[in-house]
Amino acid sequence: MIQSAREKELQARDLLAHQEKIPVLLKEKRWAEIAVLAEFAAKEVPSDLAQTDTALYRLLRHQITEYRIRGWHLLNLQKIKHLAGKEG
Repeated sequence: MIQSAREKELQARDLLAHQEKIPVLLKEKRWAEIAVLAEFAAKEVPSDLAQTDTALYRLLRHQITEYRIRGWHLLNLQKIKHLAGKEG
């Protein structure tokens, strides 16, 4: 299934908000969803968001920091994308 950029962003934001789902996704080998999350979290939160939606900016910064503290940033994005390609 092809997702729009907005759908991917919403999916990644949901996973950032509910990081307890990440181990389940890994266990179930749902690589495409993990890839969307890893790609989103690897990018910095847009700084212009700090001006337009301060609360969302802070929330995303907090969630991405938590994601990194838990070590999820160490997942190899290229390997996950490769696995996601085999999945589809």
